[in-house]
Amino acid sequence: MALIAFNSPAGNGRCTTKSSGAHRGPVHLGTARRRQARVLTGAGLALLPWLGYLAGTLPPAEAAAWVVLDALEAAALLAAGTRLLRADPRHRAPAAAAAVLLLADACIDLATAAPGAEFATAVAMAMAAELPLAALCATLAARPTRARTTRGAGWDVGTGSGT
Repeated sequence: MALIAFNSPAGNGRCTTKSSGAHRGPVHLGTARRRQARVLTGAGLALLPWLGYLAGTLPPAEAAAWVVLDALEAAALLAAGTRLLRADPRHRAPAAAAAVLLLADACIDLATAAPGAEFATAVAMAMAAELPLAALCATLAARPTRARTTRGAGWDVGTGSGT
C-alpha cells in the first residue's frame, strides 16, 4: 500500500502526457545512478524477509515497533530505488525519509543493545549497512537527478535543450 502512495502515476492530480513536455524521449541514467538505484531497491527487498524474522522471534510488543519501523524503511527504500531507476525526480522525498528512518534505526539499535555480543552486532549493522545506506539516501535526496534524454543525434541534459 505504501508503494502505491509513493509511486503514484499522477502528478498534481493529472497524468503526464507527451504534450506537457515532462519527458522528451527515453531517459538514460548513468552507471552510478543505476547502481545506486539497484542498491536501494535491493536493500528494500532484503528487509522483507527480515520483517518476518522479527515478527516471529521478538516478544509481541517489541515486534510491533520494530516491524513497523523496518516496514517503513523498506517502503521508502523501494520507492526511492524504483523512482531513481525511472529517473523520476520524485525519488528525493522517499530517499530523505529512508535516510531519517535508517539513522533512527541505527541510534535505537545502539541505545537498546545489551553490552557484549548484542552491542557488537548493533555496531556492525550500523557501520556496515544502516549508516552507509542513510548517507546514500541523504545524498540522493539533496542532489537533483541529471537525467540524459536522447533527442536526434545528440544528448540532452535535464531540460531537454539541444546540443
